[in-house]
Amino acid sequence: MNPLTLTEARVLGTLMEKARTVPDSYPMSLNTLVAGCNQRSSRDPVTNLSEAQVQEALDGLKRRSLAFASSGNRVARWEHNFQRAMVVPEQSAVLLGLLLLRGPQTAGELRIHSERWYRFADISSVDAFLDEMQSRNEDKGGPLVVQLPRAAGAREARWAHLLCGPVDVSSLVATSPDVPASGSGLADRVAALEAEVAQLRAAFADLSEQLGLSQPGQRETNDRA
Repeated sequence: MNPLTLTEARVLGTLMEKARTVPDSYPMSLNTLVAGCNQRSSRDPVTNLSEAQVQEALDGLKRRSLAFASSGNRVARWEHNFQRAMVVPEQSAVLLGLLLLRGPQTAGELRIHSERWYRFADISSVDAFLDEMQSRNEDKGGPLVVQLPRAAGAREARWAHLLCGPVDVSSLVATSPDVPASGSGLADRVAALEAEVAQLRAAFADLSEQLGLSQPGQRETNDRA
């Protein structure tokens, strides 16, 4: 497949996002697709694309069999055909869609941002799909993502997609974002960890009940009784 343009990447990513997050308004008309491409949240960079630019991108995606228009409507409504065209599983498609819309991200960021698209069990499962896409055989089209060298001061390496062609690794590493001053990124991570701890506690409680074991805290209550 020929590399996507940046506009084609934004349009494709938006179609992939809306199919999962707002299925009631999907497939999308040209007007709603333009608004989705240019929204200020969950986009990096923020764009100001015109209807003509989005239509041109849709035509390019259609030629690659990555998008098509629904028939039988007075207003054309568009949907993506990414998984069939690229022959990738749902999990890989979700990660690629997020990279198309938000730019390079760590595995942890991808897991947090994917909550509305697909719920990964843990970060290791995200890593597994990223590794699989990075080592994709040439007879299947070659790698779809690349892991960037860890930037100075960063705890995790970021990943970038290759759907727009080879990336300038040195440039992306040099522009690695700092920790947000607002702390919103940290808050997201804390919330994700708290949810994971709650799931582990529930699983432990179920296992304890099945084995007939008393849970921590319950034993002290029984002793006092």
